Amino acid sequence: MTRRIIGIHEKLPLLQTLPLSFQHLTAMFGATILVPILLGVDPAIALLMNGVGTLIYSWVTKGGIPAYLGSSFAFIAPTLLIISTYGSFSNAQPGFIFFGLFFIAISFIVKYWGISWIDVVMPPAVMGAVVAIIGLELAPVAAQQAGLAPFPTEVGKIVKPFVASNDVLIVSMFTLCIGIAGSVMLRGFFQVIPILVAVIAGYLLALSMGMVDTTAISKAAWFALPNFRAPVFNPNALIIIAPACIVVLAEHISHLIVTGKITGSNLMENPGLHRSLLGDGISNVLSGFTGSPPNTTYGENIGVMAITRVYSVWVIRGAAIIAIVFSCVGKIAAAISTIPTPVMGGITMLLYGVIAVQGIRMFVEQKVDFSKNRNMVLGAVTFVVGVSGAAINIGTVQLKGMAFAAIVGIVLSLIFWLLDKLGVMNKE
Repeated sequence: MTRRIIGIHEKLPLLQTLPLSFQHLTAMFGATILVPILLGVDPAIALLMNGVGTLIYSWVTKGGIPAYLGSSFAFIAPTLLIISTYGSFSNAQPGFIFFGLFFIAISFIVKYWGISWIDVVMPPAVMGAVVAIIGLELAPVAAQQAGLAPFPTEVGKIVKPFVASNDVLIVSMFTLCIGIAGSVMLRGFFQVIPILVAVIAGYLLALSMGMVDTTAISKAAWFALPNFRAPVFNPNALIIIAPACIVVLAEHISHLIVTGKITGSNLMENPGLHRSLLGDGISNVLSGFTGSPPNTTYGENIGVMAITRVYSVWVIRGAAIIAIVFSCVGKIAAAISTIPTPVMGGITMLLYGVIAVQGIRMFVEQKVDFSKNRNMVLGAVTFVVGVSGAAINIGTVQLKGMAFAAIVGIVLSLIFWLLDKLGVMNKE
């Protein structure tokens, strides 16, 4: 039986929309609150502004792009540097405002100059590799959370041989198996919420095994407003944050393209990359003024759509509204925060793998001919840079993984384009 596809503009009944929206919330929750925790910021403000930002993004893009905006990991390193150097998170906020304004400026460039230049700077051989690397780069994190690999340790530190806890493996593998089985076996409405079913099943198993600490729920207040922070203008923050803006721009374009491939729509043209950048930019300007970490489109939610084939923007809006409500209801937010790491590890092993496969799918659908040396070199170099652990420091920002691969791929593509214009590229 062919699974029904829920289109971008399709509006489902409320009782069907709520669990689908909650499914998206659970997929992004762990990662999006981890960023403010690492930066010493109230996670509730990030949850609030990500929800508000997603609604703004949806409005600016005319409800044409099903994308959720979650806390960006690209700004963690430069923000920690600003905090350690200047003493507070508020000093980094002007950099976030600059990031939002940068996206707004690029949106106008795209609007008036079009997107044809993207095929020059990021041809399919590069874009497919970058999209695949997004999933492959995240895969080790999923394996660590699932108890299948050790978490990173300090360089040179002597550690005992890694032995995973049986309880951790049982919960993570149970969650993964439920997610896999649900994706291929569930029917009817449950066919479109396999991720939510897997998370709930994994949570209940972990609870029965005594792996869930419920003290955070009992201590949390029922109602509590997020902590807002005013920015402290610091021109140095702009310089430190600037390199990360390029990284997130490449990530944003990659996410929009893969979302278009999943939904079968040319989102780069309609509603357009310019609207997508504008909506994200406005959202980040507001985040900078309120004290929330900057946000970006989220790969976890793209993975959910790829598995469930539910692309409705109304479902995404529902997730944003739930996030806003939860940011003010302490006990609910605390309950979600108690989802054990092995549960998230099990389900993200599936989600991140799906994202990686979307990159391979892009090679196929774009008919990338790897018998041509140009495509082979572009794809090969981009892949190796992205998965080898190679890194380079640009000022105070370290580029590695997907970010480094995207920039290397872009530079190499531009060099090949210039050589082609000069007539020195060999004809294949």
